[in-house]
Order: sequence, then structure tokens, then C-alpha cells
Amino acid sequence: MTRLDADEAARLPITTDREVEERVALLLQHAIRRQWWTLYLDDDDVQLPLLMPMAGYPERPDEPSGDEGTAAQLIAHRLSDIVREVGAAKVVFVWERPGRADSTPADREWARALAEACRTRGVSVRAQLILHSSGVRWFAADDYA
Repeated sequence: MTRLDADEAARLPITTDREVEERVALLLQHAIRRQWWTLYLDDDDVQLPLLMPMAGYPERPDEPSGDEGTAAQLIAHRLSDIVREVGAAKVVFVWERPGRADSTPADREWARALAEACRTRGVSVRAQLILHSSGVRWFAADDYA
């Protein structure tokens, strides 16, 4: 697998689902620990030079998080601030966790809750993928729709 530098990434739009999967595979390759990543895309589907990991997120998206509501709502609120600050048009979520490629009930619960919280906050989610022990896999559309 070839490497992709930031300058090259800034010139190559990610317009198809296959390109999204290839970009994630190039950047992240396979799971090491439980965390999730956010990639930010502009209006032309070009990846912005920001790739953000988040480790230590709660086990459940419905855990209370102070005045913001649930953990998923708090994250969506923070993401809406970041999207506005960096000028992103959409985001790609990559759920990293060691194990098999198949989504788990916990994966689907987080993907659904965060997608809904992002919709409420006006954050456009381009895709959600699982980064597992052997590579990258798309969530099925009904996993989080």
C-alpha cells in the first residue's frame, strides 16, 4: 500500500464510496485500540489537513454528559464547532476497534446515536466505517440510518 502525503491528499477529492474506503485504509490501515477518528471534507470532497482521533469515549452514547445531554450529543456539539472553525462541509467517522469486521451492537448503537446527534446539529456525515484488526469495512446503511 502506498503512502499519501498531505499535499497529495489536498489535491485528490474523495467523491466515491470506494475512494473513501481507500483513503481510510491508506491513512489508518488496521485497528490497534478502541477509538474513533474524524476526517473532514470541504465542499469539493477534498480532505482537509485535519485527522482527529478520540480515545476514551464512553461505552454508551446515551450516557449523560452534563448540560449537553448525552455523550453523543456532546460530541456532535463539539464537532459542529470544529466543522465551522475549519470550514468543513462534511465528516467521515472511522470507528477503530480490534476484532472482526462485522459491526457489533455497540458499534451500531454509537453510529446511530452520533449520526442522529449530528443531523440535529447540522453536521453532514459523509460516511461511517469500521477499522478492525484486518482493515476497513463500511457500516451497512441500515446500521446507523
